[in-house]
Amino acid sequence: MNRIATFKKVSEERFKEDFRSVYPDMDEKAAAKIYGELRLPERATKGSAGYDFFAPVDIELKPGETVKIPTGMRAGMEEGWVLMVFPRSSLGFKYKLQLNNTVGIVDSDYFYSDNEGHIFIKIINDNNEGKTVKIEKNTAFAQGIFVPFGITEDDHASEERNGGFGSTNKK
Repeated sequence: MNRIATFKKVSEERFKEDFRSVYPDMDEKAAAKIYGELRLPERATKGSAGYDFFAPVDIELKPGETVKIPTGMRAGMEEGWVLMVFPRSSLGFKYKLQLNNTVGIVDSDYFYSDNEGHIFIKIINDNNEGKTVKIEKNTAFAQGIFVPFGITEDDHASEERNGGFGSTNKK
């Protein structure tokens, strides 16, 4: 096994700001309590490829509903690796729970962004059977897998990241 990454929490201030942008009715004291209870992603078994991400609060999604979840997590990894994020298999199978962007890609340089590399996961209940998805606080809802990647021999990328979603290719 290659040990190439580490998960850390973003700062409490970053989490509270980002959390309250999604849940504006949440007061700062409640957001601070949630921050203190966040669980770092972890593998369930020694044979697991995926690191489970845990819900910071109770989540309920009716069919067609979407929620953006500030996980409070950041992933520092060696260059040449990427963290790919997927919904938990069981939730996808039972409820057709999906990530809005199908697969989340967390690049190694995202860790150094102004937003501290805060990983958000946006999910949708895309089932057509009328099933409501209920995810209890501290329940695994997504999984991240570290994957090595290569680049072309004539690659000349030199830009540096500073931001999250859609931050590259901005001039």
